[in-house]
Amino acid sequence: MKRIFVIGAGLSSPTLIKYLLDNSIEYNWKVIVGDISEESAQKRINGHPNGEAIAFDIYNEKQRTDEVKKSDIIISMLPARFHHFVAKECVKYAKHMVTASYVSEEIKELDNEAKDKGIILLNEIGVDPGIDHMSAKNIIDRINNADGKINSFISFTGGLVAPKYDNNPWNYKFTWNPRNVVLAGQGPAQYIHNGMYKYIPYYQLFKRLQRVYVLEYGEFEGYPNRDSLRYRTVYGLDDIPTMLRGTLRRPGFSQTWDVFVQLGVTDDTYTLEDSENMTYRDFINTFLRYEKDIPVESKLAKYLKINDDSMIMYKLRWLGIFERKKIGLKNATPAQILQHLLEQKWHFDEGDKDMIVMQHQFEYELNNKKSKIISSTIVEGKGNIHTAMSLTVGVPVAIATKLILTGKIKATGVHIPIIKEIYEPILYELEQYGIKFIEEKTELK
Repeated sequence: MKRIFVIGAGLSSPTLIKYLLDNSIEYNWKVIVGDISEESAQKRINGHPNGEAIAFDIYNEKQRTDEVKKSDIIISMLPARFHHFVAKECVKYAKHMVTASYVSEEIKELDNEAKDKGIILLNEIGVDPGIDHMSAKNIIDRINNADGKINSFISFTGGLVAPKYDNNPWNYKFTWNPRNVVLAGQGPAQYIHNGMYKYIPYYQLFKRLQRVYVLEYGEFEGYPNRDSLRYRTVYGLDDIPTMLRGTLRRPGFSQTWDVFVQLGVTDDTYTLEDSENMTYRDFINTFLRYEKDIPVESKLAKYLKINDDSMIMYKLRWLGIFERKKIGLKNATPAQILQHLLEQKWHFDEGDKDMIVMQHQFEYELNNKKSKIISSTIVEGKGNIHTAMSLTVGVPVAIATKLILTGKIKATGVHIPIIKEIYEPILYELEQYGIKFIEEKTELK
C-alpha cells in the first residue's frame, strides 16, 4: 500500500483530500493528513477507512523525519515559507514531493540532489501558479511546434464571488487568505509592453488597469502582478515584445482599494499605539491632516479629490471605516486592522459560492498571418468547503500525485508543470472536473 502524507488541512485542501480518498481503494493508497489541529485533519478524512488524521507540527524535527521516511510521497499544503523544511527531508530520504506554491530558491538548490535520488519535487501545481502555467504552455507549445512566432502574451487570474452570491458594493468576498489580499501588489510590478519595460510602483498599481471580458461573465478589470518578466524564460519566450500577468477584479474594485494604498493603511511594517481602544473612525483619521471641525469623511474626500457622494465613498461607508466602533486589536499594524475589518464584511455567508476566472490572450504570426487567441475558463465552487479555489488548487495537486505514484510522470529533480509529460495528462483530467478552456480565435490585420 502506497502511503501519501498530506501536510495541512486548510481551506485549499478539502477537494485534494477527497480526490485522494475517492481513488484510494482503486490504487491501494493510505492517505495520512497531518495538521497542527488534529480536529481539522479528522474533518478532512471524514471517517474514510483509508484515511488517517494526526496532529503534526512542522517544527518537530523528529516527527517530520519519521513521517517523511514512512511515506512514498509528501504533499505540502503548508504556508510557502515551510516547504523547504519538507523538501530537504524528501531529498534526504528519496521521497517525492508535490506543492502548489511558488518554487523557492532553497528548493531550486535541491535540483541536482533530487535527480541523483530519482525523485521529483513538483512545485506550482495549483491554480495560479499551476493551471495558468499548464494551459498557457499548452498553447505556446502548439504555436511554436507549428513554427509560429508569439508577439504578445497577457494572462489574468482572479478568485471572486460567483455572480449569484455577489451582493455587496465591492463585488468581492474573501476566497483565499485575507492577509495575502490586503498585502497584494506591494513592491513594483514589472512587465514588458511592445518592447518597452514597465515598472509600476505600488502607489500607482491600482490605477494601471486593463478591461477584460470573459465569456458570458462580462467585464472585469486587471492589474499587473509583481514580476511578469521572469516568466519569459520559464515559458521559452525570452524575446517576446509584450508579456504581462495580472489579477482580476470586478470593475470599480481597484479604484476604491487605491484609497487604502494612498492613505497607507495597507502598511504592515509598524504597529499603532493603543490600537485596541481606537475606533475605525479614529484609525482612518490618523492618516489624515488635522483640520478642526471637519468630518473625517470630508477630509478623506478632499485629500483624494473625490466627491462626497461618489461610488467610492459609498463603498467606504458600507465597509464601516467611518464607524465609531472599537477595533479591539492590541499592538496591530495598519494592515492587520484593515484585514480585521474586511474579514467582518467580506466573509462568505452560508451557501455562498466562489469562482475562479482565468484568461490568456495570445497574439502571434503563423503562415504569414497575424492571429489572436483568447483562452478562458471560469469555475464555480460547490459551496463553502469544496470551493472553486479548493477545486482548482487541490485537484491538479491530486492528479499530479496520482501520475507520479503510477509512474506516468517520470521526470526527476525540481520542476514546475511546463513540460508536456506533466501538463498534458493533467489538463485532460481537469476537463472531467469542469475545468475546461474555451478558445476564441480571430485574425488580426
